[in-house]
Amino acid sequence: MRVIAVLNQKGGAGKTTIATHLARAMQLAGSDVLLVDSDPQGSARDWAAVREDHPVPVVGIDRPTIDRDLKSIARKDYVVIDGAPQAADLAVSAIKAADFVLIPVQPSPYDIWATSDLVDLVKQRIELTDGKMQAAFVVSRAIKNTRIGDEVIGALEGYGLPILKTRITQRVSYPSTAASGTTVLDTEPNGDAANEVRALLEELTQKLN
Repeated sequence: MRVIAVLNQKGGAGKTTIATHLARAMQLAGSDVLLVDSDPQGSARDWAAVREDHPVPVVGIDRPTIDRDLKSIARKDYVVIDGAPQAADLAVSAIKAADFVLIPVQPSPYDIWATSDLVDLVKQRIELTDGKMQAAFVVSRAIKNTRIGDEVIGALEGYGLPILKTRITQRVSYPSTAASGTTVLDTEPNGDAANEVRALLEELTQKLN
C-alpha cells in the first residue's frame, strides 16, 4: 500500500483538486484506491457526497492520528490524503503516514514563503526515514503563457526538494466538475486537463517505483 499525502498548510493551493483527481486517475488506471479527507472542512467528503454512486471511496480522518488509523483499514493499492490547511498536528500525522508528500504551490511569492514550515517538517521526516519517504513540489493553478511559472521554479529550487515537471493549470473545468462530484477525467477524458492529471500520476508513479 502506497500513501501519497497532498499537503500545503496555506489554503487555496489546489490540494483537494489534485487529491481527488489523482485518486480518480489511479482508479481509472486499475488501482484500488482510498481517498482520506483530513481537512475538518470536509471538501473531499462534500465532493463525494454530491453523487450517491460515487466511484471513489472517501473517509474522513481529521484527527492527528492518521498514521495510526491507516493501519486499521483494509489494504489498498493507494491511499491519497487530502491535507488540512493551517493544522501542524494533522500535517505531521499525514507526513508520518506517507510514502510520498506532494506539495502543491501556486505561482505566487506568498505561497512560496508559506511552504517553509511544511518543508522543514518534510525534510525532518526524510532524514528520519533515511530517505524512504519522498517529497516533491508541483506547481498548481499555473496560468498558461505567463513567465511567473518559471520564476516560481527558480524560487522553489532554494528549498532543496524536487519539483515535478508536470504543472496543474488554472482551468474552469476543475471547479465545475467538482461541483458535480466528478473529475475532468470523466467529463473530458481526452482534454488537456485530463492529460495533465495523467501526466502527474505517471511522474509520481515513476518516482515511487
